[in-house]
Amino acid sequence: MLRKKTKLLTYLGLAAVACLFLFARLPLITHMKFAVVDTLSLPMKVISFPFLEFKKMLYYHATFEQNRQLVKEVGMLKARLTAMDEVVRENTRLEKLLNFKEKSYAGVAANVIARDLANWNSAIVIDKGQRHGIRVGMPVVDASGIVGKVVEVVEDRSKVILISDPSFSVAAMIERSREVGLVSGTLTGQCRMRYLSMDADVKIGDEVISSKLSSSFPQGMILGTVVSVENPAGSPFPMYLIKPAAALSQIEEVIVIRSSSTASRN
Repeated sequence: MLRKKTKLLTYLGLAAVACLFLFARLPLITHMKFAVVDTLSLPMKVISFPFLEFKKMLYYHATFEQNRQLVKEVGMLKARLTAMDEVVRENTRLEKLLNFKEKSYAGVAANVIARDLANWNSAIVIDKGQRHGIRVGMPVVDASGIVGKVVEVVEDRSKVILISDPSFSVAAMIERSREVGLVSGTLTGQCRMRYLSMDADVKIGDEVISSKLSSSFPQGMILGTVVSVENPAGSPFPMYLIKPAAALSQIEEVIVIRSSSTASRN
């Protein structure tokens, strides 16, 4: 009988200790619980480690192939976006050219297909020629302003000298003050305006347009903007550096003017 009571008390004591260990919130008991859990979980970690590594090896190949496919798809999407952006930019340029053509001039739209590699800012070749009604001397423009004029023509191509070429010249005027001079190229991508009087009313930022004295260009077409003034030694006249309105190094489409719409209606 005594033995049974002793055994029962032992069991109850162990149960009480277990309950105290599991449910007590004393700091010491809490640390002991975590220590016991860490101790018991260590063998499980050791046993499961090889299985986890083996599982990683099994899934590595599939993950690698999936990643490579995703990278390829991302590259294709980027290429499509780039192509779409280029189409949007081209449509914008063509829309500007079309609006320009419809408002003022009867001309032929053309694409730039080649450049003078030795002098990038000297000349371009376009994909329209004699059979499209283009003739030597016709002015060439884009939506921003004057680009140049036709100097050579064959059946389906034409060479256009740009306004930045030294052999190009056009009678021009300062739009604000109506001062008249001659604009020619410099091969640096810019132009110079000469033969204005010493007291000419010209300011930095003035717009330069074609003059009615020009035999090649209709009056009032934008050439560019005055960006600086030069006073060459030995010259009685100042020279004005002009930044062309057209981005000559980036031209992709142009219009060859055959006649102004006003003239054609008259």
